Amino acid sequence: MPTTDPHALDPAADVFITPAYLAGPGTDDGIFNTLDSATGWTKVVAFGEDTYYTSPCQRVRIANVMDSHYGGWTFSYAEDPLGVPDWITTFDRDTPREIVAAFADTLVAGLPNNFADYLSGGEHHTGHTPATVFSSHQWEAVRGTRPFRMVSPDGHAAYRIRGGWLHEYDELLDPEKSTWRMSAGPDPVSAPSWQAYFSRGTPEHLMTATADALTDPRPVVRAAFLIPDRHRSLVETQPLRPDQATSRSTAALARSSRTNAMHQVQPAPAASAPVTPVNAGSRRQR
Repeated sequence: MPTTDPHALDPAADVFITPAYLAGPGTDDGIFNTLDSATGWTKVVAFGEDTYYTSPCQRVRIANVMDSHYGGWTFSYAEDPLGVPDWITTFDRDTPREIVAAFADTLVAGLPNNFADYLSGGEHHTGHTPATVFSSHQWEAVRGTRPFRMVSPDGHAAYRIRGGWLHEYDELLDPEKSTWRMSAGPDPVSAPSWQAYFSRGTPEHLMTATADALTDPRPVVRAAFLIPDRHRSLVETQPLRPDQATSRSTAALARSSRTNAMHQVQPAPAASAPVTPVNAGSRRQR
């Protein structure tokens, strides 16, 4: 798309930005909309700004804790609701929210039948893995490196698979030790601007949905002043036309994984009654 020098833009103007993985965090609206409208999920608001969700089956817990070490969003799943999680995925506070939303949308859509629709033989099963998604977008494996890495064509996004043995509890306790990591920034390997961590048991189709969002070439919308300073020379921008500027959700809706042709994810059914936030008295942070 035609590009405008980000430094020459009106700071308050809404602009289209590509690639999305360098656009900055954005807002949490899309994620909250998905979770607030999911039937049977409970919501707790604590300390004025921290938000927690629990699935109807009590197996999935989601946290958006502002002042935790990583911030952002953490998702966990435990087959035994009172047991140790089987897997944990953490998106740090600077992860573009379109990428987090793709994970959340797919999780909510698949949970009612324990993801059967996304497994072999299911109507949404594609046979893709994160690695095949990245390969189809011309990401290249970095030869001779450990752990294994794939890097985007522009060199500003990366996918890492940690090798070697590690006790599963270690990566549940420390996201930095997670088996898989996606990241982006001027130097996505050594000094990433954001990181997403996936522990060993994270369902492959959820990581694939994340990879789809990460590689999606369609632009996202941000206010110009929200473009991270260190990304301004790396992104392409285009001001919205007057007819496009009526809503910042235009690009977000276009990118929604609910309408993603690859996954054909169906939206979660609307809740029969609004979920009422409840105050909580304790906090657990990662």
